[in-house]
Amino acid sequence: MSEAEEGVADAGRPEAPSSQPSGLVDLLGFAALLLDGDGRIVLWSPQAEKVFGYAADEVLGRYAVQVLVHEQHRALMIKLFAHVMESGESWAGAFPVRHKDGGARLVEFRNTRLLDDRGDFYALGIATDESTLREVERDVALSTRLISQSPMGLAILDTDLRYVSVNPALERIHGIPADDHLGRDYRDIMTAAKFEVVEAAMWQVLETGIPMVERSTIVGRSPADPEHEHAWSISLYRLEDPQGRVLGVAELVVDVTDRHQAAMEAAKARSRLALIADSSVRIGTTLEVGKTARELAEVAVPELADVVAVDVLDSVLEDCHVAVGDGPALFRALAVKAAYPTEAAEAADPPGHLAAYGPGRVVTECVRTGRPILITRADDNDLARIARDDHAAALLARAGVHSYVAVPLAARGQVLGFLGLTRARNPLPFDEDDLALAGELASRTAMCIDNACSHQRVRNAAETLQRSLLPEHPSRLPGLEVASRYRPAQAAFEVGGDWYDVLPLEGDRTALVVGDVMGSGIGAAATMGRLRAATSAFADLDLDPAEVLQHLDKITSGLGHPIATCVYAVYDPHRVACHIATAGHLPPVLVRSGRPPELLDLPTGIPLGVGGIPFETTTFDLDPGDQLVLYTDGLVETRHDPIDKRLKALLRVLDAPERPLEKTCDRLLQELRRPDGPDDVALLIARTQPFGPTA
Repeated sequence: MSEAEEGVADAGRPEAPSSQPSGLVDLLGFAALLLDGDGRIVLWSPQAEKVFGYAADEVLGRYAVQVLVHEQHRALMIKLFAHVMESGESWAGAFPVRHKDGGARLVEFRNTRLLDDRGDFYALGIATDESTLREVERDVALSTRLISQSPMGLAILDTDLRYVSVNPALERIHGIPADDHLGRDYRDIMTAAKFEVVEAAMWQVLETGIPMVERSTIVGRSPADPEHEHAWSISLYRLEDPQGRVLGVAELVVDVTDRHQAAMEAAKARSRLALIADSSVRIGTTLEVGKTARELAEVAVPELADVVAVDVLDSVLEDCHVAVGDGPALFRALAVKAAYPTEAAEAADPPGHLAAYGPGRVVTECVRTGRPILITRADDNDLARIARDDHAAALLARAGVHSYVAVPLAARGQVLGFLGLTRARNPLPFDEDDLALAGELASRTAMCIDNACSHQRVRNAAETLQRSLLPEHPSRLPGLEVASRYRPAQAAFEVGGDWYDVLPLEGDRTALVVGDVMGSGIGAAATMGRLRAATSAFADLDLDPAEVLQHLDKITSGLGHPIATCVYAVYDPHRVACHIATAGHLPPVLVRSGRPPELLDLPTGIPLGVGGIPFETTTFDLDPGDQLVLYTDGLVETRHDPIDKRLKALLRVLDAPERPLEKTCDRLLQELRRPDGPDDVALLIARTQPFGPTA
C-alpha cells in the first residue's frame, strides 16, 4: 500500500477509545435517557446516573415523572411531555429535577421526539448539570469576547502550521481577511524572510511544549497604519486537549511600538553619549589641522553618517584669517571618510583639493550664516545644491544619498569651515537629534582647529626668529670642512631654543658651538639669540673655552632664570689641536679613521644659569680626516628608550667615517629622529683637513 493510500485509510479509521475526556461533550457530561410513549424510562446512560444519582436498574421501566420530578412540578412536566410527543417539536430549557438524595437539581434539558421502524414514538432527553453548562457558556463567551475584541492579534494553527482561526485584530494587522487565512500555511501568509525565525520557533514549541513568550519582535508597517512603523512582540503556546493530545499552536501578537521606540531612543541616547565621550578622547590629539579633521571623520563614521567630509576656508590655512565674501567660498578639503566604497565619497573634494562653491550651494550658505542646514529627505534639487558641480550631483544620486547635514566649524565667533554628513545605505534620515550631535562634534573640532591655527602663528614667528638667528657657514674655514642641520619640533609642539654656530677666529682658528635653551616658544628663541650674540662677542676676545662658558653663565643667570646647555670648541689647524669645554651638555662624538666612534670623556660641567661652579677646558690632538660631532638632545633622547641605548645608536650610525658630511647629517636625522619628535635638533659636524705648508 502506498503512503497516500495509507493516509486515506488512517483518515477513516476511528481513534483508539479513551477513558479521559477529550472534548466539550465529555467536559459537560451529557446524560441521555429515552422515554416510551407512556413516559416510562426505557434507556438510561451511565452519565445519567452521575446527573440524577439513580442507577439504571433503579429507574428502567418506571415513569420518569414519578422518579425525577417533584410533585409540585409534575403537572408541568406531563404537559411538556405531551406537547413534544403530539407535535414533534423539540423543547429545551432548565428544569428542576429530584435527585436520588432527595434534593432538587437544576438541569438543562434538550428533548426531542423519535420514531422507530414500527411507527412508535419515543422521547429522547439530553441533560446536563445547569451550573456546569452555565460555567462553560460563560468561559466560552468570555473567551470569544476577549479574542474578538482584543487589540492583540491571535491566531490558532494546527500541527502542520495551517491557520485554523484568526481574530479581527490579527486580520487588521496582516491586512488579509480571516477567511483567506484558513487552511493556508503560515509562510503562505507571512512571506517575508524575517518570519522564518517565527516559523522555526513554532515548530520548536510544537515539539517541546515550552512556550516562547515575547522572544521575537518584528518591526514593520501594518495595513491598519501604513504611514508609521510598528513593532510587534510575538508569543507562542502549544495547545493541548485535556488528554494531552497536541492540537496546534497559538500565536499571540502584541503591538509594542511604544516600548520598542522607548528602547530604541534609550539605545540611541547611550550611543550618542558614547560617541561624544569618544570624541573628547580621539579628536584634538595633536595641534595639526589635517590630523584633527581626520580624527573627526573617523569618529563620525559609521556611527553618525555613511560619508563625512571636513573642509575649512582656505584663508584660515593660509594666514589663519577668516574671509567669506559675497562671491564663491574657497574651501580646502582636509578629510573624507566613508563607511564603505561608494560614489558619494568620490563626490566629495579629495583631501588637499581646493574648491570654490557658489553662493547658492548649501555649504556656502552654512559658513556665511553660521547656522547648520538639515536636509531630511534630499531630492534632485537638493543634491544639486549639496554637490560642487553637476558631475558630483550625479555621483550622489547614483550612490543613493537621501539625507544630508552641513554644520559650521565655528570657534570664538568665527566660522572656519564646515562638517558635511551624508547618508545613503543607512535608511534613516537625519533628524534634529543627529543635528545636535553633529553640532557638538563640530564645535569640539573647530576649537581644536582654532587652537592649532593660533599655535601655528606663534610657531611660525618663533621658527622665523630662530632661523634668522642661525648662522650662514663661512665660505672658507682653515683646515675644516663643516656641515650642519637644524630641525624644529613637530607641529604638536613649539619651537625650542636649540642653536649652532661656526665662528672664524684670529690665527686661522675656528670656534664650533652648539647650545640648547630649555623651554620652547618665542621666549626660548629670543634667549637663544642673546646667548649666540654673547658667544660671538666673547669668542672675539680670544678667551679659553672655559672662560667663554663662565661669561655665558653670568649672562644666563641675569635673564630671568633660564637654563641652557652648551658645548664650545676651538680648533687650531696649526697645532692640529682642539680645545673644548661643556656646560651640562651631552658629550660630543669623535670619529677617527680606522677606529670606532667614541663619546669624548669630558668634564660635564653644570648648565648655564646655575652659577658658582667653574668650567674646565680639555685639549686633544686631531689628525686629518677626524670628525667632531656636536648635537643637541633632541637627536638622541626619547620618552621610551634609555639614553645609553640611544647614544650607542648614535655611534653605530657614525661608524662610516668616509661618508660625506652632508650625507652623514641626513643619515643621523633619518635614523635617530622620530617623525613626531617633540624637541628641536641642532647638529654640527666638523672634519679636519690638511692645512699649511704640508697641505
